[in-house]
Formats: sequence, structure tokens, C-alpha cells
Amino acid sequence: MQGISPALYKDYKIYCCFALNRLVSELDIDLYQEGLEERLDEILERQDATLSKEDIKHEIKSNHVMTNKVLSKLEEDGFIGISQRGKRYEVRITKEGVLHIRQFNEFYKRIYHEQILDHCKYREIPAWAR
Repeated sequence: MQGISPALYKDYKIYCCFALNRLVSELDIDLYQEGLEERLDEILERQDATLSKEDIKHEIKSNHVMTNKVLSKLEEDGFIGISQRGKRYEVRITKEGVLHIRQFNEFYKRIYHEQILDHCKYREIPAWAR
């Protein structure tokens, strides 16, 4: 890792955080609303909130290899589902993914504060990171 500042190095865990938060934003919900757990199955059923693999790649600002690593890890953990429609891969967050990011966003913000700021230096910091 010579030549890369450790403070700015981003591993796949922070990219997973970025991807999950982007998927949650597609649901257009308040992640911290009371009673979300009880209504989440209905929300996920009703919303057609998918992103393409390319959307995720763009969100995490990384290459194809890292995007695949992130998506594989999220799918393995049960936080997303991936389906293929023609040549397009559609990524959908699961109930477990929503609940995970709801529980751990504060942790991610504390641990990865500098990396989040660096990642968003040319755009507005997303609501979840404020």
C-alpha cells in the first residue's frame, strides 16, 4: 500500500456501505422511522427499487473487479438479491440489508469518516452520512 494514504484507502466494507445506502435511497423511505421493521416486507414488495450493476459501480466509484467483490459479498450476506434480465443485472436490497444498514450506519460513519468525506468531495454528502 505504499504511496496510498491509509486514511484515504477504501476497502470493500465501505463500498458495501455506499451500495446499501444507495439501494435504500431507491426505496424513498426514512430509514429511522418508527415501526419500519413491521412494514418493511410490504414496502419491499410494493417498491420496484432496483439498481443496475453499472449504477452500483458508479455509486462506489470503482472498477469492475471491486464492484463484483462488493456485490458478491452483499449477496453472500443476504443483504441483496441479484437477478439477470437480458444482459442487465438488477440489484435489489433485502429486508436484512435494510436492517443491517439501519443498525450499522452510525458505526460506518465513525470508522470511515475520512473515507466518506473523500468519496463525496465533488458532490453533496448524502443524507445518511450527515
